[in-house]
Amino acid sequence: MVELGRTIPAGDLFALDDASSIPVWLQLKNRFIYLITSGFYLPGDQLPTVRGLAAEVEVNYNTVSKVYQSLEEDGYIVSKRRQGAFVADVSNKPGVSAEVTAEIVTAEYLQRCQELGMSLEDIDAQFTAALVAAKAKRDKSEGAGYDTQKSRCGRLVKFPEPAAAGGADERSAGNGA
Repeated sequence: MVELGRTIPAGDLFALDDASSIPVWLQLKNRFIYLITSGFYLPGDQLPTVRGLAAEVEVNYNTVSKVYQSLEEDGYIVSKRRQGAFVADVSNKPGVSAEVTAEIVTAEYLQRCQELGMSLEDIDAQFTAALVAAKAKRDKSEGAGYDTQKSRCGRLVKFPEPAAAGGADERSAGNGA
C-alpha cells in the first residue's frame, strides 16, 4: 500500500465521493489545496506519483494528471522532470490563508449536508449541537487541569464581522473558487 506524507494511506487521505455533484478531479484538487494550505503538506514535500495516486484512490491516471497540471498552473505545486511533483511555498500567495481554507471547507460541508437532504435549518441545528458538544469537552478538559493550549494544533481563525444589515459583503457573490 502506498503511504503518503505523514503515513496516512492515500485512500484515507483522499476519500472521494462518487455520488457527489462535484466532479472527482475537482474533489481531488480541492483536497490537495486544503492539505497544502492547512500545513499537512509543507513546501518541498514530494507528492505521490500520478500513477501511484491513481492506483491507490482508484481513479483514472488522466484524472490525477489533470489535477496535478491544474495545481501547477495555480502555483500550488512544482513539477521537476524525472524527479516528481513537489509542494510550492504558498505562504505569500494571495488568497491562501486559514480563512480561505475554512470558507472552502464550510461550503463543502453545507453542500454535502444538502445532498443528504438536510435543510439549512437542519444543518444549523446539527452544527450547533456539535459546537456545543466540542465546547463542553474543551471546558471539561480545562476544568480537569489539562493544558489545552499545549494540545491545540493549528491557529485561531478570526473571521471578519458580517456586513451590517442592508450592507453588501463583497464576498457574498461567491466563494472565489
